Amino acid sequence: MDGFVVLDKAAGVTSFKAAACLRALYHEKKTGHTGTLDPMATGVLPVALGRATRFIDFLPSLEKAYVAAMRFGLTTDTLDITGKVLSETPCRVTAEELTAVLPAFTGGITQLPPMYSAVSVGGRRLYELARKGLDVERAPRAVTVYELTLTRPLGENEFEIYVSCSKGTYVRTLIDDIGRTLGPGAVMTALRRVKSNGFSIDDAHTEEALLADPAAALLPTEHPFLCFPEAIVTEKQAARFQNGGELSLDRLPAFSGEGLTRVKGPDGAFLGLGEADRETGVLRVRRVFPKEP
Repeated sequence: MDGFVVLDKAAGVTSFKAAACLRALYHEKKTGHTGTLDPMATGVLPVALGRATRFIDFLPSLEKAYVAAMRFGLTTDTLDITGKVLSETPCRVTAEELTAVLPAFTGGITQLPPMYSAVSVGGRRLYELARKGLDVERAPRAVTVYELTLTRPLGENEFEIYVSCSKGTYVRTLIDDIGRTLGPGAVMTALRRVKSNGFSIDDAHTEEALLADPAAALLPTEHPFLCFPEAIVTEKQAARFQNGGELSLDRLPAFSGEGLTRVKGPDGAFLGLGEADRETGVLRVRRVFPKEP
């Protein structure tokens, strides 16, 4: 089977294990998840199956969105509730105080990647070094937070927030920084991803739902690329494209797009992705959807 399945990942499951479970469920040799979720996190985990794995690198780099829970007065080495407690501070943080500082963390900001992360420094994953008790120098990274709002209080010093952000943003680092700004520190206690790579939680299926009807959850390979323009080609042009040949835009009079483009045959079949360059007047092949073996 080829296409994308959006798993509503359960807490405690690694992204690698989730992809492996889908590999077995769909009897497919090739699978690949499109963005790691921490084991404690739940929610949107898109997984490519079969020939769709060839297109993972071209998935739209759209914003990601999360619903996260946070607790003030506590800090840990992992910046979330699963880590070793570093400090506990008596406090009382109000919703008004939290709301007042959120604008400072909206827009373009810099973050220091947490030690417990998959970022590589000197050829080693940071989490590998952290497990050995090491704390190494890390370079701050520029990220963008598009939206940051308080959605509801969960209890004394506990709140739920909504975060829409760019790829590479660490929500637990964001929460840690907010906690430091307000004084008593804070940790992330839960995380649910609700948007990723153009997929939303509405597209996601629990493991139980997948077991009941796996075919119903399979989205076509073309699905995440519907945001790109579409070029319909002739049979001869389709054959040329599938053999790696570029196409003249002058011979595609009905097509006016540019950049990454969905290329489809005269029968509507998805042939792959091209890139339309108006300056050179050609549609270059970026990735061909292979024919059935």
